[in-house]
Amino acid sequence: MDADFDLYRLSDEHEAIRSAVRELCTDKVAPHAAEADETGTFPQASYDALRSADFHAPHIPDEYGGAGADALATCIVIEEIARVCASSSLIPAVNKLGTMPLLLAASPSVKSRYLPPVAAGEAMFSYGLSEREAGSDTASMTTRAIPDGDGFRLSGQKSWITNAGVSQYYTVMAVTDPSAGSRGISAFVVEATDEGFSYGAPERKLGIKGSPTRELLFDNCWIPSDRVVGDLGQGLKIALRTLDHTRVTIGAQAVGIAAGAVAAATAYVQQRQQFGRPIADFQGVQFMLADMAMKTEAARQMVYRAAAASERDEPTLSFLGAAAKCFASDTAMAVTTDAVQLFGGYGYTRDYPVERMMRDAKITQIYEGTNQIQRMVMARQLLKGVVSF
Repeated sequence: MDADFDLYRLSDEHEAIRSAVRELCTDKVAPHAAEADETGTFPQASYDALRSADFHAPHIPDEYGGAGADALATCIVIEEIARVCASSSLIPAVNKLGTMPLLLAASPSVKSRYLPPVAAGEAMFSYGLSEREAGSDTASMTTRAIPDGDGFRLSGQKSWITNAGVSQYYTVMAVTDPSAGSRGISAFVVEATDEGFSYGAPERKLGIKGSPTRELLFDNCWIPSDRVVGDLGQGLKIALRTLDHTRVTIGAQAVGIAAGAVAAATAYVQQRQQFGRPIADFQGVQFMLADMAMKTEAARQMVYRAAAASERDEPTLSFLGAAAKCFASDTAMAVTTDAVQLFGGYGYTRDYPVERMMRDAKITQIYEGTNQIQRMVMARQLLKGVVSF
């Protein structure tokens, strides 16, 4: 029986994108990774480098001035950046997270107003869904948007917002009809200069220290009605659809972190001498490397399959996206931990990147839905018969 083996091979275009991103990241992103982690500062030089090559928000359609990259190409970009700097990989990842609600549901005027500046690298776009007491339980959010003239007054807060204070725009979910439950939540675009909008103090984090994380604070912040994303009451539906697509990019970030750890460990064990020979000669070390590489490649294929489902908006996307994010992030945590082990005492110091990679990997198991939530999403899809085996 003949088979179309090209189904299991990236296109020449996708391979070219990988090569271009890897070269750029090696030259202009990797040199800033340790400093961004050490100082906890946004890697502006890396952002400038990504903008110069159109890798800062590759997903935005060309009709809005973007590169028009498909979901797989976007994942490859994020994966390759994360391979050297997880903090920098959140630039394209969060730009997609913040703008995805607009791409899915916004009016043409909202898209035309906000997408071109992001595509041009003049603005970044973040996403505000979680609250202090509404993380996994998003429907219990309390941030309110009360009608006021030709607009709404926002009051409340959002927690754990990636790139807060650096982004100029924010997609924010707020309750517009408390009596309607999950159907009473709406989505808005908030601008950094809006009166009554401010930020909390920067969070002191374990990893991804070069990507600022802060609260969003709303004190009677007036938002004109022409900044509503989609229809009133559709905010939570839009938010969950957004996460179906963007969880795939977190899977790509996790794959990149794991791949960077495999590459670093492979190089190191060939140089490190013990008992008069490279430790790469020892079978125990070889088995660890093999398992690390095997798991990373399996995670990569899951992410690429989910990216294809995202591009086609397949009915199985919820399952595939959750599975890819869950498996890839668990893999990244396991692989980076093993990489630290292979480096021995040096792996526990900041002299080598695997210590940073291990700390960065942890967040991929938590944000955009903890891996416990991912397993609930997958189980529900199975029990509904959306996917079957």
